[in-house]
Amino acid sequence: MKQQHQFDNKVVVITGAAAGIGAATALAFAEQGAKVILADIDPLGETVAEQIRAKGGQGVFQRCDLTDTGSTARLFTFISENFGAIDMAFNNAGIDIETTKLADGTEADFDNIMNINVKGVWLCMQHEIKSMLKSGRGAIVNTASIAGLGAAPKMSIYSASKHAVIGLTKSAAIEYAKKGIRVNAVCPAVIDTNMYRRALAGDPRKEQAISAMHPIGRVGSVDEVVAAVMYLCSDSASFSTGVALPVDGGSTAI
Repeated sequence: MKQQHQFDNKVVVITGAAAGIGAATALAFAEQGAKVILADIDPLGETVAEQIRAKGGQGVFQRCDLTDTGSTARLFTFISENFGAIDMAFNNAGIDIETTKLADGTEADFDNIMNINVKGVWLCMQHEIKSMLKSGRGAIVNTASIAGLGAAPKMSIYSASKHAVIGLTKSAAIEYAKKGIRVNAVCPAVIDTNMYRRALAGDPRKEQAISAMHPIGRVGSVDEVVAAVMYLCSDSASFSTGVALPVDGGSTAI
């Protein structure tokens, strides 16, 4: 008898799926039986889709610039024509933080961060919600950050973008609460990804300092964020909407 999984035949779209948290979440959903559409501007997303298929899962990669209205529309037209209604979405695509104080930031930094972190999420949510309204069900999870839950010195634009993601999340959650669509966000602290490792640049003192920022005494793992995303998409979270869930080792409890 074929083993049953919690997301068998569910359609999930994941943005920012070429690496890090997005790639790991795509692999995890596929292992639980979902049909996974991986979207990213980075063509390495195809490698992740190939890994899914090599394990017997269902994964398709679509290259997409989520800041571009036409490119995003083509992504969701492809999904509609080939998979039908979307059951779940993980809007994870984002851009690195800036490292300057507010008065020293540039307009280019502001436009780039806001376009990817906010406009990209907003465009995707529009398409996802319209698809889910047709079936009367769905779960959306957006990637925010603990920087969206408070102050983030030298990261003012990034912080503002993640506050905006939480605002989109909470507003949409209330707008569609009676339509069978749940909208939540995950708010990671520092997570051990390749991007994080590059930032350390071989300086062990920096790693120790960053670990000490978290009351739990370490940075988070990708798998811990994946678990939160999958929970929020699952029936176990059927009474949860409008939540901005910290995955932060206690950082926001201080």
